[in-house]
Amino acid sequence: MSSTTRPYDIVVWGATGFAGRLVADHLTSQYSPDSLGVALGGRNEAKLEGLAEEVANETDDWDDIPVVVGDATEPATLRDIAAQTEVVCTTVGPYTTYGTGLVEACIETGTDYCDLTGEINWVREMIDRFHDDAVAAGAKIVHSCGFDSIPADLGTKLVQSFAQDEFGEPCDVVRVYLEDGEGGVSGGTLASAAELFEAASNDPVARETLSNPYSLAPAGERHGVDTSEQRRPKRDAIRSIWTAPSPMAAVNERVIRRSNALLAYPWGREFRCKEVIPTGDGASGAAAAGGIAAGLGVGTAALRSDLLRRGLRRFVFPDPGTGPTQAAMDAGYFAVRVIGRGTATDGPFTVVSEVGADRDPGYGRPPGCLARQRCVCCGVKPTHHWTVGFSPLHPGSVTLWASDCVKSGSPLPSTSGHRMLTSPCRR
Repeated sequence: MSSTTRPYDIVVWGATGFAGRLVADHLTSQYSPDSLGVALGGRNEAKLEGLAEEVANETDDWDDIPVVVGDATEPATLRDIAAQTEVVCTTVGPYTTYGTGLVEACIETGTDYCDLTGEINWVREMIDRFHDDAVAAGAKIVHSCGFDSIPADLGTKLVQSFAQDEFGEPCDVVRVYLEDGEGGVSGGTLASAAELFEAASNDPVARETLSNPYSLAPAGERHGVDTSEQRRPKRDAIRSIWTAPSPMAAVNERVIRRSNALLAYPWGREFRCKEVIPTGDGASGAAAAGGIAAGLGVGTAALRSDLLRRGLRRFVFPDPGTGPTQAAMDAGYFAVRVIGRGTATDGPFTVVSEVGADRDPGYGRPPGCLARQRCVCCGVKPTHHWTVGFSPLHPGSVTLWASDCVKSGSPLPSTSGHRMLTSPCRR
């Protein structure tokens, strides 16, 4: 049941796809029809009806789930769907191909929007084209609500909040470490990666977005002291170990810097952040870092080649809409450690936080993350406040997931726990 005059609270767009089905399952398992009005959306009515029947059979409460039908190539259908709901939850990628019309429809109807995109060139385009219109319409547009970039952005926010509460100053430097993890990749994610490199090969704005570490900041704020993501093996100045480049850094670092800018620089204009993969000390750590860097380099080179990229999409990558098996997702996990350093009046300090989960990083937790962001937007959690326009991730995330965060000198949680709870502590 919708809590507003619109028929639905949330439309799950792309519900019959791999990630969309996971979001639909999460919503119908966590909420009742009386507390949340959910509709399943997509372009194939028969598949949507079949999914609605499957979900109804798997739950006790959801007997009759509505479906809404539209097409990304027909803007009028998207506007009609957006006008019926408070929030559109979309998992349909590549967003460069299928996302723009939906963002525009949500802004035209004053509807909130969130997605799972990691296509930073497209996010930059949406910000530049539609931010002012979104503010005028009162629509909240929130990108990258999955593994990129909630753990990194949330962990950074918690470290900074703890530092400011405990020491009266933010951290000058934050380092995000992808400590451990195991998970699968969907066809849609790989298609989105290919789209990103294809855009960069043809569009100078897309190339600038990938080269400028501040490219997702608001217009006029796309400059600063920080540098682009790490690309080679490197000794880490904070932990004195070897680190490798992170494949998520290009997205996550820019999202973190954008959050700082949108919040009027509570962490200062000199704030710097990096995301890396720790590989250990000594020769073995150096070798592991070199191997990861080489593998990422080969993959990047292949995606930059028009010929190889087309070949990968045609013969190697799984089809969009497919993903890892349930067994693989159940066996997945991740642990992300965030360390911040700063200087207070009584000297330097270090703050440590950890975000983790005992599920697949891409498809175990993120569908729930995405669904939670939708519920924040549509007022299921009315105490959380978001700014209109293209909003940062963490204003809703922090309150939802960190109500139990540690505010004293507790020991750092073990990485083997893989907990979603984030616990900052003084070190």
